[in-house]
Amino acid sequence: MGRTGGADARQQPDQQGMCVAGLDAALTIQQANQEFFRQFNGSSEELCGRSIRDVVHPSVQQPLLRQFSHLLEGKHQRFVTPVIAVRPGEESAFTIPLTAIAVRGGLPGTNAILVMMPTTRGTEETRVVTNRKKVLSEMDARILEGIAAGISTVPLSSRLFLSPHGVEYHVACLLRKLKVRNRTALVSRAYSMGVLKIGTWPPEVVDDFVK
Repeated sequence: MGRTGGADARQQPDQQGMCVAGLDAALTIQQANQEFFRQFNGSSEELCGRSIRDVVHPSVQQPLLRQFSHLLEGKHQRFVTPVIAVRPGEESAFTIPLTAIAVRGGLPGTNAILVMMPTTRGTEETRVVTNRKKVLSEMDARILEGIAAGISTVPLSSRLFLSPHGVEYHVACLLRKLKVRNRTALVSRAYSMGVLKIGTWPPEVVDDFVK
């Protein structure tokens, strides 16, 4: 482990091929094993003290933080969920199952979370396309959100104060930018790229992609 000690460290399983990190109640990484550091291209000094949010894509942060909150409130003992993880400083990301377990004990009133993820370094099939460059204009983003919400051209044009032709023009641009052929594929592609936030309704574009 990078930083160890106390009751939390004794409860951490030593699993081959697993990235393991201990978080405090503020979701700050307090300690981790070497597999975790290798997975996220950092040392103990670089990663310990950072939020777990720094290693997951913005599109999955909201539902993930909600589940962490339930752990800390005692509503659940553990959860397993797929997340889009990112390596700080890199454009690429990868999907990975994350297991979180509530760790209780030690000083009264303290809580911690144990996070475990399998090692995926070099496993290409787990990667997703997540170029987080600001590829969308503000209008592109609003139109993409509308399409994802199932709003058709005419009501969308009224909502955005555009002509129906103007909406279709922006849709055509979005199809070219995301390299798909129709609206259904556009929404699917946007979610797979992390452009649309997961677990939110109505759909919302991640700010990182908007110019």
